[in-house]
Amino acid sequence: MTVKGQLLVRRALGGHAALGLLAGALLYIIALTGTVVVIHDRLQRWEQPSIAEVATLSPAAAQSAMVAAMAQGAGKPATTHLYLRMPNVDLPRAVVTTDTGAWYVDEGGRLAGREAHAWTEMVISLHEYLHLPVNWGMILVGMLGVVLAALAITGVLAHPRIVRDAFCLRARHDPQIARADWHNRLGVWTLPFVLAVTLTGSFIGLSSVGYSVLAKAYTGGDLERVYAPIYGAEAKSDPASAALPDIRTALTTLAARVPSARPTYVIVHEPGTRGQHVQVLGELPRRLVYGDSYSFDAAGRWMGPAGLSDGAIGRQFAASTYNLHFGNFGGLMVEVAYMLLGLALCVVTATGTTLWLTKRRRRGMGSDRLDASWTALVWGTPLALIATLWLRAAAGADAPLVAGFWGGLALLLVAAIVWPLAVTPVRLRGATLAGLVATALGHAMLLRPAVPAVLAIDVVLVAGPVLVWAVYRRFQRAPERQTFDKPVAVLKPKVQA
Repeated sequence: MTVKGQLLVRRALGGHAALGLLAGALLYIIALTGTVVVIHDRLQRWEQPSIAEVATLSPAAAQSAMVAAMAQGAGKPATTHLYLRMPNVDLPRAVVTTDTGAWYVDEGGRLAGREAHAWTEMVISLHEYLHLPVNWGMILVGMLGVVLAALAITGVLAHPRIVRDAFCLRARHDPQIARADWHNRLGVWTLPFVLAVTLTGSFIGLSSVGYSVLAKAYTGGDLERVYAPIYGAEAKSDPASAALPDIRTALTTLAARVPSARPTYVIVHEPGTRGQHVQVLGELPRRLVYGDSYSFDAAGRWMGPAGLSDGAIGRQFAASTYNLHFGNFGGLMVEVAYMLLGLALCVVTATGTTLWLTKRRRRGMGSDRLDASWTALVWGTPLALIATLWLRAAAGADAPLVAGFWGGLALLLVAAIVWPLAVTPVRLRGATLAGLVATALGHAMLLRPAVPAVLAIDVVLVAGPVLVWAVYRRFQRAPERQTFDKPVAVLKPKVQA
């Protein structure tokens, strides 16, 4: 390698380490929660397994659901938007949401109980904006997406042999070498996935900043005018009272005009006013876009599509980022692939900092407290998520889950600082695996889910830790092997005759 090449590698390696240490903790939390969020629809069913499910919701039932939900808000502040989520394969439940609450809907359009999947919502908000104020949190997560993309690129540049050695895995070698190989190999294998989710995540998180800048520069701060060229324009507001819109006719008209579109959401803007209008989001087969948006007036008359599926390329790109980021396309097999790749990304982010800490220790600059703190973060994050599940089960949907998560993680970090030798990977790893098994068994025995798809999650939560433990033992360095600090053999120079 030339001198310039060596200089590039050193600079890339230095930048890679600096970025990784700066953002490693938050990136790990986002990667782990993102892995969970991939199946958020299925987790909603798992969290509330006793809710009656419906495969489809007729236009007449949708109309009844809207009327029933608006009646629940009588005497309360006016609802600005009503959302009716239509059932699908992942979540065969219809949900109607207003500004005052959310309810499940049965096949006749009657309200069938409150929506209360607080734990799933807590994990989603942790992934999307780290429980910060929404705008600031999404900006931070978007910036971290850029950092992760930069880490992936600098990681490749810092290791000229990384592609050539893609299938060289010394899993049973010295722990430091084995850990480095796992970090590098998984980094290569997940590179396309990482770039896809980080760039789309950055677009989603930072788009609000871009829209705000454009609004201030060109529309006098009017965000709706900036969104209009992509997502369609809003109708003029008119607060005068009016009868509720006819969404039954709107759904019937959509089925006749675009039979391939499967309605996913019905949105009523400013319901009960003269300025109200209906928007139906329809999913289209074999398209990466999340669907197209079809507009109707209050009487259910067709007003046209937004063009997210067949309009300008910018619109199609914007509508495709969400499914590509969250893996909401291709069904269960794509979700499983996204989860496996997400777990690999968790390993990459965790081992990156662990490698740096080990190097510090070998140079005599190690710190038991720093090592224990990172261990507490890596294994404490899933432990805190498990603990909040039990808190949700004990205290109900109104349990302080956000405070429980951050409080539990903070306690572990304090323990790592005060008693660093007690916070070890073996103990926390064992506690995490035991917590997953106990959670699955407790869920199956106490809630007795009858739906096979819900029970399957309990089975995976039991079988997963067993499989992980078996793989860990399979790749664990044999006891008789020497450590890095004690060479396997001392090479002696040959004595010439």
